[in-house]
Amino acid sequence: VTSKVFFLFLIGIMRRFNIIYISMIEQIYNYFTIEMLYLWVNLGVLPLWLILIFFPQSQLCKYFVTSIFPIFILSGTYIFMLYKSYINSYDFINNFNLYLGINELSDLFSNKTFLMIFWLHFISINLFTGGWIVKDSQKFLVNKILLIFPLLITYLIGPLGLFMYWLIRIFYAKNINLYD
Repeated sequence: VTSKVFFLFLIGIMRRFNIIYISMIEQIYNYFTIEMLYLWVNLGVLPLWLILIFFPQSQLCKYFVTSIFPIFILSGTYIFMLYKSYINSYDFINNFNLYLGINELSDLFSNKTFLMIFWLHFISINLFTGGWIVKDSQKFLVNKILLIFPLLITYLIGPLGLFMYWLIRIFYAKNINLYD
């Protein structure tokens, strides 16, 4: 009799946990609208960029910014956006129209889902580039004060900041290497 009561007790807990679990997933799904994701992604990368700019040689930067950690988090957000898009019957084939002309690209950006997916892509690539700049600058012992401006520009414009870092890197590496 005791084992039967215990077994029924465990089944009751599992059922109760499952109800809470499903309810919690629904609440999270409903909380993260496109606007809320946009807000969280923008606020979430700011501390990472501040660490890159002001503490590029710290252990915090090494383990949280220039590692796989931010890319893992942003990839999870990207997957969540793709899942939400799939559930809402988003036309993924229509994305290939962006190669047909500037007007088609403009039409794609009028869709908030595509715009958010693009924004996640942009934020991820720029953060990865900033992390690469910091790691590469440590190989050539570039002064961290000189990195501030290229990192800020990389955060805002991406390729221009990378180009500015490349110009600084030429003086520290004492050669021009297009393949490194």
